[in-house]
Amino acid sequence: MNAVLKAFLLLVALMAICVVATFMWINSRGISARAEPGRVETAVARTMRRLAIPRGDRNRPNPVMATPEVIAAGMAHYADHCAACHANDGSAETQIGLGMYPRPPDMRQPATQTLTDGELFYIIENGVRLTGMPAWGTGKPEDADETWHLVHFIRHLAALSDEELEQMKTLNPVPPSESQQLEEERFLKGGGDPPPRSAPHHH
Repeated sequence: MNAVLKAFLLLVALMAICVVATFMWINSRGISARAEPGRVETAVARTMRRLAIPRGDRNRPNPVMATPEVIAAGMAHYADHCAACHANDGSAETQIGLGMYPRPPDMRQPATQTLTDGELFYIIENGVRLTGMPAWGTGKPEDADETWHLVHFIRHLAALSDEELEQMKTLNPVPPSESQQLEEERFLKGGGDPPPRSAPHHH
């Protein structure tokens, strides 16, 4: 048996051992999303994420200048689209975020802040497989600026003021039940026609 064949068989055997060990580990722990990923799993996942981003995209500079207007636009977009999972302050301390596996990162911390602008842009546009991070990009060049605005706002998260956090609360989406209640209160105060009742949902 030549050396190449021996090396191949050894690799296959190691892979089989890894598969069996992974199955036994999952079988012992279950698949609950309540668990926290361990250090090794987290390190492997972050390494694989980095390797999955093409080098040209990792090194891509932000073409949009970080003006107050751009950061404000990024804040509004973030509050409307991202805060449900990531929280207004980037901590991910939300009902949805805390129930995910893996949990969204605290984006104020180095694990996110040390990513390049190109990496942040790529993750927002393309999502991350096997996580709850969806691909938000449309693929249209004219829509890319909104993502670059978000990149600037993510850089700004650690410096958010109390006033900005209060403003973001007014920009967060209103749940349907709360929206219905607000509309009914407005009507009772003489604000126009009563809102239509939502039809019951059937599953």
